[in-house]
Amino acid sequence: MKAILVSSASILAMATLSTAYAQQADTTAPQASEERGGDVVIVSATRREESLQDVPLSITAFSQEELSEEGIVGFEGLARETPGIVLNKQSANFNNFTARGIATNGYGANLQSTVTIYIDELPISTIGNATVLDPNLFDVERVEFLRGPQGTLFGSGSLAGALRILNKNPDLNDFQYSVLGDLGATEGGGIRQRYNAMVNMPIIEDEAALRVVGFYRDEDGWIDNIGTGVEDANRLVNWGGRAIFLVEPTDRLSIRLLASYEDSQPEDASLHIPALGTDKRDTVRPDRFTGQIANFNATIDYDFDWATLTSSSTLSMFDQEFFVDLAGTFGGAAEFGLDAVGAQRTFVQETRLASAVGGAFDWVAGVFYLDRRLDVDYYYRSTPQFLQILGITGADGDIIAETFAHFDSSELAAFGELTYHVSDQLWLTGGLRYGETEAQGFTEGGYQSNYLLFPFGQPLQRFPLTPGAGRKVTESKPSYKLSVSYAPTDELTTYATVATGFRTPIVNAAGGRVSIVDPTDLVIPLSAESDNLVNYELGVKGRFFDNRVSAHLAAYHINWDNIQVQANRLSDSIQFATNIGGAVSQGLEFEISARPIDMLSVGISGSFNEAKVTDLTASEAAISGAVMDARLASPRFQGSAFARVDWDMMQDVPAYASVIYQHVGDYPNMLPNIPGRPGVPSPLFDYTDSYGNLNASFGAKFGNVGAQLYIENALDDDSITYVHPEAFIAARYATMRPRTVGIRLSYQN
Repeated sequence: MKAILVSSASILAMATLSTAYAQQADTTAPQASEERGGDVVIVSATRREESLQDVPLSITAFSQEELSEEGIVGFEGLARETPGIVLNKQSANFNNFTARGIATNGYGANLQSTVTIYIDELPISTIGNATVLDPNLFDVERVEFLRGPQGTLFGSGSLAGALRILNKNPDLNDFQYSVLGDLGATEGGGIRQRYNAMVNMPIIEDEAALRVVGFYRDEDGWIDNIGTGVEDANRLVNWGGRAIFLVEPTDRLSIRLLASYEDSQPEDASLHIPALGTDKRDTVRPDRFTGQIANFNATIDYDFDWATLTSSSTLSMFDQEFFVDLAGTFGGAAEFGLDAVGAQRTFVQETRLASAVGGAFDWVAGVFYLDRRLDVDYYYRSTPQFLQILGITGADGDIIAETFAHFDSSELAAFGELTYHVSDQLWLTGGLRYGETEAQGFTEGGYQSNYLLFPFGQPLQRFPLTPGAGRKVTESKPSYKLSVSYAPTDELTTYATVATGFRTPIVNAAGGRVSIVDPTDLVIPLSAESDNLVNYELGVKGRFFDNRVSAHLAAYHINWDNIQVQANRLSDSIQFATNIGGAVSQGLEFEISARPIDMLSVGISGSFNEAKVTDLTASEAAISGAVMDARLASPRFQGSAFARVDWDMMQDVPAYASVIYQHVGDYPNMLPNIPGRPGVPSPLFDYTDSYGNLNASFGAKFGNVGAQLYIENALDDDSITYVHPEAFIAARYATMRPRTVGIRLSYQN
């Protein structure tokens, strides 16, 4: 099978090179176009459906067709195809976005993400070192990536942007079904299998229908773990589904019920150690970052003619495992690991009223409430063999310390946005969100021990943790947005926007704790205060030459103050959050696509960014490891170029071929110095590589059947795409999946 797939990919490569074809593989180019084939791109970034051309925001939109043709099944593909966006992915189920340079490292442990991720009405992004599963992107209505702060409509987590995944609603009239299968082979790895299916069943014509989606992924890995002796250890098995029931008993009332479930089980991490050779890691046990998430939502819409009232209620239950080898803490001198088991329960209620489109004023107003509890049990472990070598007795099996804790957080906010159409060419928009956030951590028990002091031949000493409540941190502040849009012609829109954002305060789980290993090391601060951001943006969106050329350009300047940063104490690598003075990020984003002839589409997209620390006190530098003018964790340039040819291979058999090249520049993985050691460079400080990703595909449609041959990472680029900022993980480097060739088959009635 692998030989067949490799041969198919060779044929594909020859065909694409000989005809200079190119795929929409990077939806950046086509999606940058306001119109494709005469269809206006509609987005709901303002909580109302509007033409992308008229929204004074930088937005990249992905249709389901583009996602399926390009094999985009998760965050990685979305990030590479959106200007100004980087996905910091150390392993499966770790997904942390950086937008417009707003990040001090790619991991963001203990920090609220700077880009919020929504599935319909549910924000699923949390803190940087919590797992965020790749949601399935089969049979979605649309994916929208909004760049710049979106705090007025999407809350405190959208400091630098928001990613929205909008599931497709049932069709009330037509029975539909579709399937999509993907079989690929990875260079130096194994077979990748992805299967998706959908069925849409009307129950009462024009009134009620059910839409059900199921998916299964079994993806062999390519990383060998020499410690466990497992080849291709980072295998991923991921499965789940969703069901949406839609009832429209009248023309005015709509009731939508959703239930979804996803189970993601990576068998080991994808981080490796270059010094051991190509794609090698070394741990005593596999690092496992698993998750199971169940979501339940009820959304009710009622149309009053003059406005639509929407009520959305969501309950989310997310169970996760964070099993990691921590032997890197002391350079492998001690067997040391963590088994953390978490259970997160989130309730979200949003109620809003949005005006009908067409008057002098467009507006939306609403209230938002979130209540979240995260319970985490931390079990620090050694191994029975190592305990025996040291002669340490009294351990509970291989457990040498444990902590039981939970964290409560909530947010209550009112928001609104108003657009005044001065004329058909000029409109003004203002938005405001004011809310209160609250967070508190609780220690329920457990103990520390003297294990890391290497008590040779002695019983393990336990130091009980006193149950108690941590400091409650509360923040009340507004986010606002002001913009003016001017469209001198129907084909050209310009806008100027100023928008703000903030993140909620952070409670440090080990706040106030002194290091047992080195009592002279810094004491973990209790919390980190909220940070603040102001984004100034000028943009232009245009369609030219009878819609054969489209372009979107945006220039921005961002002031980021009182920045929340992640740091790690040197003696025991404990994570904590703190604040530093400020940074400036400024740049230019562009998306340009053209159809010079009917059968050919071409385009380029990308971003230039310069982001660095500009305000820092000596005390902030000492505790954080920051220095003045330090670059933030973002590439200076990121871009892509694509081309695609469409033709009729035979009568009623449309075909296409495409190729896309994506480039991401290098960037630092963290702040350069050791926290608590002023002026001392950190040995963990490093840069990612500049890297490129070349994808190509050839596809055809035979009636209801679609077929596509593809090659991903055709150059087999093994550059470093992520560097972990913490010492306790010995394997700190990630790369793209090696060259993968395969075939996709689909059927849609």
